[in-house]
Amino acid sequence: MLGKVEICGVNTADLKVLSSDACRALLIRAKHGDTDAREQLIAGNLRLVLSVIQKFIGRGENVDDLFQVGCIGLIKAIDNFDAENHDVRFSTYGVPMISGEIRRYLRDNSPIRVSRSVRDTAYRVLQCKQELVEKNGREPTMEEIARAMDVPLEEVVGAMDAIASPVSLYEPVYSDGGDPLTVMDQVRDTKNTDERWLDSIAIRQAISQLSAREKRILALRFYDGRTQMEVAGSIGISQAQVSRLEKNALSAIRRAISVS
Repeated sequence: MLGKVEICGVNTADLKVLSSDACRALLIRAKHGDTDAREQLIAGNLRLVLSVIQKFIGRGENVDDLFQVGCIGLIKAIDNFDAENHDVRFSTYGVPMISGEIRRYLRDNSPIRVSRSVRDTAYRVLQCKQELVEKNGREPTMEEIARAMDVPLEEVVGAMDAIASPVSLYEPVYSDGGDPLTVMDQVRDTKNTDERWLDSIAIRQAISQLSAREKRILALRFYDGRTQMEVAGSIGISQAQVSRLEKNALSAIRRAISVS
């Protein structure tokens, strides 16, 4: 699953999964102070933690550390979930709590510096998000969080973007059993398109057909950044001649690009 059988000394192959009814019964018992039920809930939901941390793999963090932090999120979810008053599956509430705990850990250990005010806003956003998850039993939208906090949507989105962990271009985003689809596979190169590549070839071919004087004028004008008067003095012709030769050379290049 993660290329590792044991995580934090736990054999992942032996992890048990609680049924929905058994989980709800244990949650009610744990809410009334039954420590044994609480321990069973933690042990019975470790696979949930394991599934959540998979999307954080590949960011340079130790898997054991992520698993331990995820378990803290799981314990917080167990202690705060009210099974008697919320008619939703525990996983619906637990997954955001576990993910949030891991994101806080990654944010606090991030090498990227974020201003204190933005970090405070992001922390309030995460708190508001958890409250809305507990209230509604689902992940809130950014618009709902912004309304609940009474702050502009742009401020909420900006704060969350600022604390987002860097993502590796080679991080898997989807796999159907074959080679995984990575972030790099979904990133479009807007600079090195086929059209720009063909234009580049056409420009080189057009320049190769210019006279030596035209090539030198273009080099002095656009590589050295000289004025037409400076170019004229450098090669010993008038400024009017430089202007005419430059215009002819550029027209030839434009014609070559339009033909390609």
